[in-house]
Amino acid sequence: MGSVVFSIDAELGWGFHDYSNPPTDRIESARPGWKTLLEIFETYNVPATWAVVGHLLLEDCNGIHADHPAVDGWFARERGAWRDRRDLRFGPDLVEAIAEADAGHEIGCHSFSHVLFDDPRTTRDIARAELETAIEVARTFDIEYESFVFPRNAVGHRELLAETGFSCYRGAADPPESRLRRPLEKLLATIDPQRVELVEPTVDKHGLVDVPPSLFCFRFEGMPRAVVETLAEDPIVRQAKHAIDRASRTDGVFHAWLHPNNLQAERDARRMESIIAYAAEKQATSDLRIETMADVAERAQ
Repeated sequence: MGSVVFSIDAELGWGFHDYSNPPTDRIESARPGWKTLLEIFETYNVPATWAVVGHLLLEDCNGIHADHPAVDGWFARERGAWRDRRDLRFGPDLVEAIAEADAGHEIGCHSFSHVLFDDPRTTRDIARAELETAIEVARTFDIEYESFVFPRNAVGHRELLAETGFSCYRGAADPPESRLRRPLEKLLATIDPQRVELVEPTVDKHGLVDVPPSLFCFRFEGMPRAVVETLAEDPIVRQAKHAIDRASRTDGVFHAWLHPNNLQAERDARRMESIIAYAAEKQATSDLRIETMADVAERAQ
């Protein structure tokens, strides 16, 4: 009996605050995309792991974060260009909506301010501050974290996750060899349903459960997507359905992930609704489970 897991990198502006030229279209789509995605999950009563940047749980701050040992300039955009963009910096209302939803979502951690854990500048002190500050803020919402999603899937300092009480994390998104494929090979891998793998959670040397991803739901965009969609079903939907079918017949895990800011147009919402609705249908007609990352970790330990 297999399972399906959805994990969501919930960031608002924090996913791009360190960019010299942040992508405006995705940033402005983050809040409405969050609400749309939550509504879709609720419609089909499907739970997900929402990995939330800890700063979003704050009601307010001065942007200085004097107790945080961040590298120089890390919070500069919050204090400068986005000083008056509270909608990008704070989101307690959105987190409360997740907590109050009927589907039984898990609220996981996506660090406090989207620090990259594999960056050489990210010292143990910085990584620890990211974890401990996020945990402290979450407790004001009565949230106790179990799952962690590394910002930009940059895995590092896993020992600190274990020391601060996490039980699992989403592992690296792409194997190293995937970056060596030629363009045609990458295109074939993207549109071939057989290329999406079911994954097996494993316990690492720190006692943490690695719940690796199977599919990024928005890896096939732009002109290639537009061309293929005129000829056939959305290739990502086709891949997801194929993987869900396999999970319903085997013991594997299909782990799909995305950001709310990926929902920039109606067709993006349709993609996610098609996938989520199909998972719900298979759960109702087979032994398939739909789980959170924490659920998977509990079974794997």
